[in-house]
Amino acid sequence: MKQMSLALLSVLALLAGCSFGGLYDTPLPGGADLGDHPYRVTVGFRDVLDLVPQSAVQVGDVPVGRVERIELSGDGRTAQVTLLINGSVRLPSNAEAWLRQSSLLGEKFVELGPPAAGESRGSLADGARIPVERTNRNPQVEEVLGALSMLLNGGGVGQVQQISRELNAALGGNEAEIRDLLTEVNTFVGGLDQHRDEITRALNGIDRLSASLSARRDQITGVLDDLGPGIDVLARQREQLVTMLTSLDHLSGVAVDTVNRGKDDLIADLRALEPTLRQLTVAGQQLPEAMEMLLTFPFPDAALDAIKGDYLNLYLDFEARTAGAESVPLPLGGGS
Repeated sequence: MKQMSLALLSVLALLAGCSFGGLYDTPLPGGADLGDHPYRVTVGFRDVLDLVPQSAVQVGDVPVGRVERIELSGDGRTAQVTLLINGSVRLPSNAEAWLRQSSLLGEKFVELGPPAAGESRGSLADGARIPVERTNRNPQVEEVLGALSMLLNGGGVGQVQQISRELNAALGGNEAEIRDLLTEVNTFVGGLDQHRDEITRALNGIDRLSASLSARRDQITGVLDDLGPGIDVLARQREQLVTMLTSLDHLSGVAVDTVNRGKDDLIADLRALEPTLRQLTVAGQQLPEAMEMLLTFPFPDAALDAIKGDYLNLYLDFEARTAGAESVPLPLGGGS
């Protein structure tokens, strides 16, 4: 009895000397061998679920380390998980991390590995950090069951049933029309396929036009900005513009009425002018020559270039005769 009391006191003393954090720091039996020189890697996760310190770290289903601690990031949005990894394990510097579950109801662990897409590069060293962008987690059983419950309880299944019922009601008895429609659609698609080169050229042209417009975006913006004041002026003068257009409409009506009323008189005047115009056409070249002589009468225009000065001397002799008498010369002289 005394020995049992001593054993109980020892256990109580051990429990009293160990805090909750101390238990987390205690390595679990059967854990991964960290070796003599393990290195630390910090991994960022958006959600660590129920991951706890001392959880396993695996590479290709082989335990290579353990979770040392889990902390909240500085921005309070992500979790920072510090891992202790065996020094002999080599991983690329762009390695990725995934939060896995050992079984359906098993514990969580962290799996490390090379990037799923792209080439591996470098080497993961002590103090390295794997950002949130290169981490992920598997969906939980609760999430899968919740989504399945939503689907079965009046969710997608009921909608699919309703869609199927409506399609049957729409297509029932219209098989021939639907067949013709599908034939027309097939013909239309075939036509588009035959003209795919033209369609491609048109799309390329639109692309070049869009690029040109984008290059002149500042100019187009300037033009649109400059149009604003002009549009404001037109808006303020809208009433005057409407009045002007109305007056033009009235003027055109008056002009049309005037032409209609004077049409017969105008046609008669033109017909009366027809003989005169015909004679002018017959005169042809003689009319310009006559106009030249008229302006310089009694001398032709060509004679003026041969005479110097501003005056011409003209001497005329007239003979006056009377019945039964001799003629008497009358000399006249003068300047013209």
